[in-house]
Amino acid sequence: MIKQFLLAAALGLSIATNAVAQTQVMRIVVTFAPGGPVELVARIMAERLGKELGRTVIVENKPGANGAIGAVSVVRSPPDGNTVWLTSVGAAAINPALYKSLPYDMQRDFAPVAVVVNNVELLVANQDEPSKDAAEFVAATKSRPNPTAIASSGIGSIPHLAIEQLKDATGAKLLHVPYKGGALAITDLMGGQVRGFFGDVPGLLNYVQGGRLKALGVASPKRLPSLPDVKTLEEQGIKGVDTNNWYAMFAPAKTPAAVVDALNKAVRNTLADPQVREKLLKAGTEPAPSTPQALAALLKHDTDKWAKLIQDKNIRIDQ
Repeated sequence: MIKQFLLAAALGLSIATNAVAQTQVMRIVVTFAPGGPVELVARIMAERLGKELGRTVIVENKPGANGAIGAVSVVRSPPDGNTVWLTSVGAAAINPALYKSLPYDMQRDFAPVAVVVNNVELLVANQDEPSKDAAEFVAATKSRPNPTAIASSGIGSIPHLAIEQLKDATGAKLLHVPYKGGALAITDLMGGQVRGFFGDVPGLLNYVQGGRLKALGVASPKRLPSLPDVKTLEEQGIKGVDTNNWYAMFAPAKTPAAVVDALNKAVRNTLADPQVREKLLKAGTEPAPSTPQALAALLKHDTDKWAKLIQDKNIRIDQ
């Protein structure tokens, strides 16, 4: 019986390897425009992942509709491991509560493969901002007669939800100013049109290290290796800003379990590669490979967590 089991397992692995290698090219669909942090992570991984799978891995940008266009393109792809979706938490765990209807369902349409990286939000300000950290920034908002304008990359985005959490945690007087993407928000922040911005560390690191933006605090349990001098919000007495913007890989539903397991192994080996790991850490993101089951549990937890905040704050995007 044991020999039969081992033989079946070996056969299953062989089938998975063959299935994942059906074509010479595998696509990682990124549902954001070129130049963003999700694409950065995908491109850092692509070459090493290709070596693990024995073929070429390309990154394909399909932005639009807050991730829905790219998500649907993956749903409609054959469930053979040749097309996967690398997404941030927004399209996976926030959109279901944010929109009245979506053209995809995370439980029905996708098979979890692996968490890839964890990201935290960084509160930044213009270099002319007198506050030296987040605690002083919050105190300053309370002393002004009018709310302080703080930008996000869009309604219902992780930066927006981080703003709501900061308000609840501190009583800060903040005016949320949503933008269509982080790049526009950063431009106006540097120009002085708004006074603060929450964003993923990979998208802000160059601005901070280049002296164009001031880092006030990081929403993380511990300081970041890429910004060791920036205090966490908790170190500054601010608790309750919990904004892990993880990036994870999903395959189309009905992808065979053996194929999902083969993809998961390839992702794990890629993230364990010292050169890939170093590049990701330098970019300000933390490699965090998981099992498919752990990703499924995380997806459920964060879907429930963000749905509660979105409902409590009556945040909606009308379609």
